[in-house]
Amino acid sequence: MTTPAPADPVLADPVLIVIDASALAGLVLPDEAATGLAQILQKAAPIAPQLLWAEMRNLLLMAERRRRVDAGAVAIALGVVEGLQIALDQQPSSDRVMALARRQGLTIYDALYLELALRRQAALASTDAALIRAARAEGVTVV
Repeated sequence: MTTPAPADPVLADPVLIVIDASALAGLVLPDEAATGLAQILQKAAPIAPQLLWAEMRNLLLMAERRRRVDAGAVAIALGVVEGLQIALDQQPSSDRVMALARRQGLTIYDALYLELALRRQAALASTDAALIRAARAEGVTVV
């Protein structure tokens, strides 16, 4: 009798990953640098602050206004983002967000992503240099 192989721990218990708009832009905009996010998301449960909903729509609308993409491409990109089923968090700690923003020199918007990663003990997917620097300083894994 053979013993079954142990389950892949990443697949058995998906890794939480906080994903920001800069990382998603690389996934959905043709002229943005690809970040390897698609591969990461195959083995991760993505989460983000509620802010991501507005940020992605604004990012795509600005890309459309600048004629980087057309309305059809925006609709497709939003479909891709919605298909990722990113869990949107609505429970940030105001005190912790403010402290992180002050300590790391971040905007409140970036501090929301970092606070979520710290609170949920999640990795962070971002291409934002200031957020990456702050995340590493706080001991958060950046992918």
